[in-house]
Amino acid sequence: MVLLGVGLLALIVAIATVDFVARDGGLLASGPLSSAHASLSNDCSACHTPGGEVVNDACSTCHEKYGDELGVYTFSAHYLYRTNDFQRLVPSPQEVPCSSCHPEHQGSQAEIISIEDSRCLDCHAYGSFNRDHPPFEVAPVPAEEAPLSFTHIHHVKEVMERQQLVDLEKACLHCHQPRPDGKSFQAIDFGLHCDSCHLTTGVGTPRLPIAAAGSDEIGVETLDAILQQGAPGSRWALFTNPGEFRQAGNGVRKSPLDHRDPWVLHNLRRLRGLLFEDPGLADLLQASADIPPDQVRDLYREAIETLEGYTLGLRSTPDGEVQKELERIEGMLRELRRALRDPYTPLDETHFPLALGEPREGLSEERKEEIHSLIADLTQPCTSCHRVEDATIQRVQKDQRTWNRAEFNHRAHILQRRCLDCHQEIPFEEYLGDGAVSTEKPPADLDHAGIENLPTMETCQDCHRPQVASNRCATCHVFHPDQSRRSELLLYLD
Repeated sequence: MVLLGVGLLALIVAIATVDFVARDGGLLASGPLSSAHASLSNDCSACHTPGGEVVNDACSTCHEKYGDELGVYTFSAHYLYRTNDFQRLVPSPQEVPCSSCHPEHQGSQAEIISIEDSRCLDCHAYGSFNRDHPPFEVAPVPAEEAPLSFTHIHHVKEVMERQQLVDLEKACLHCHQPRPDGKSFQAIDFGLHCDSCHLTTGVGTPRLPIAAAGSDEIGVETLDAILQQGAPGSRWALFTNPGEFRQAGNGVRKSPLDHRDPWVLHNLRRLRGLLFEDPGLADLLQASADIPPDQVRDLYREAIETLEGYTLGLRSTPDGEVQKELERIEGMLRELRRALRDPYTPLDETHFPLALGEPREGLSEERKEEIHSLIADLTQPCTSCHRVEDATIQRVQKDQRTWNRAEFNHRAHILQRRCLDCHQEIPFEEYLGDGAVSTEKPPADLDHAGIENLPTMETCQDCHRPQVASNRCATCHVFHPDQSRRSELLLYLD
């Protein structure tokens, strides 16, 4: 038996030798490689260990950026990329090697990046898209809590009249402008989409009481007082037209107003300081800190940008000690920016919300009411659109991003469906269509800024079923970050 085993081993070695030397491994190989890996056909060791196993490190040699510590193609990166939950960075017990989803040796025409649903369903036991898939969950925001006072139907009607349009969807596209690739839309911009109607030259503040510079009086500071103080962050006052202010007695009015008007924001910040003992980092923001915890980096970036503006305003100070300190501060700000690019840097969003701040000690209810009354007058032009709370303008989400765990391509759908075939939550046709039953304003619960107006899952299932369009997991869900934008992979994980 021993001699027979030795003989069989010798025969196998002989066959393998002839195969690899004379036939390039054609007899023993599992099959031809795909076109993407064809250059490795004669180098088994590029992927396989001596035991025949394919390890992830072999894939990373080509597919990861050199020295990439984040591992953008790992399971951990998948969790982080899709959930922004840093607790998911712990390796999953169900993690499998790359080769289990991307098997090779299936021929040169094989699409190894096309993943079967069975691989996804090992972890996500949902069945097909048409069976047991969780419903789309978009939590509605009540009209009174929406950061904007905005109705789509009113604005679509205005656009149609001004542009002399008869097509509802062309009116929608007046503001919702596609990106060059057609997949998604550009962020709403006040200057492009709102400026022609809002904050026109005749809009201004009512007459407001003037407070002495540096005092705790209930009032606003004039442009002259702001220039005289020369405080950090007031460099904008040097470029503001004094002719925009009308001062009479102990009152002042500003007209016209800019969007994010620096004079209004300066005095709003001053009044906020009269209400709160320590507004904290919230004073470095132009709007509220009302943002999901996973987006807190946006708040830190905005705060850093404000501080950089402060240092720029102090650069003209001739004092050598001041200049030396500014260099140190600017160096710290640069380090903070670098730290923000590292997704592992721990951040605390509680430094920003005013709700955690303590009211000023000894602040009477009467004085509090006077401050809030002045805030209402100061922001009167703003509140036609924006909601103001805690002496802060509420933050607006300019670029809708709701389906964080799925991809949607508008360009791939627009030939089959029109916009309003899918986006049906707001009743445009009922109030503006050819057969409109009413020209009156719809009830607030049918049209307000808190309505996302996204399609339901049933709308998608009308087409995405086996008999019509693909309902595979990979049709909508992507495991890895966008590989076509390698230079931005850090931003995706950020």
